[in-house]
Amino acid sequence: MSGIGFAFTVGESADCLNPKFYTSLGINLGLGDSGLFLYPKVSLHAFTFNQITPDEGYTYTLQKSRATTYLLNVALGYRKIVNKWAFCGFAGAGGGFILTPQAAVNPSLLQVSLSNKTNGLGIAEGGAGIEYNIGGANLFVEASYMYGFGKIQNRTFNTVPIAVGIKPNLSKLLNKL
Repeated sequence: MSGIGFAFTVGESADCLNPKFYTSLGINLGLGDSGLFLYPKVSLHAFTFNQITPDEGYTYTLQKSRATTYLLNVALGYRKIVNKWAFCGFAGAGGGFILTPQAAVNPSLLQVSLSNKTNGLGIAEGGAGIEYNIGGANLFVEASYMYGFGKIQNRTFNTVPIAVGIKPNLSKLLNKL
């Protein structure tokens, strides 16, 4: 499944991160006929980054720059199917890193050197989604809450990603082979 949308920062992280773009790539692996599924997912967030305090060893803060996350999460979920509709909820954990920019200014050479700081963090995620079956695929809307166990600019990373997308029914496709 592939989704695209926005990730809205909440709480302290909204002081320095503003929504820009969100995308995810994952797969729902059914665990028998009970409605349970395993949900590994990779997600990418892009945020507008307005640095509040300079990083150690740097003099200036960056404004209107870009911070990017690369996160891997594995969740356990439950899906209830009603006619062509499916309703699901999931909860899991994972981790990854957030790249935040840094700039070193050399006034004598009239140069600015850009680099990225890698901020590692663990995450917990819980969410829900709705799917509509269109034959060999499902259209979906998914929203979740991500809590980061690391800090960016001394602020806890919290975000609410909302995505729309399409999920091909791989089981149905593989059974036809």
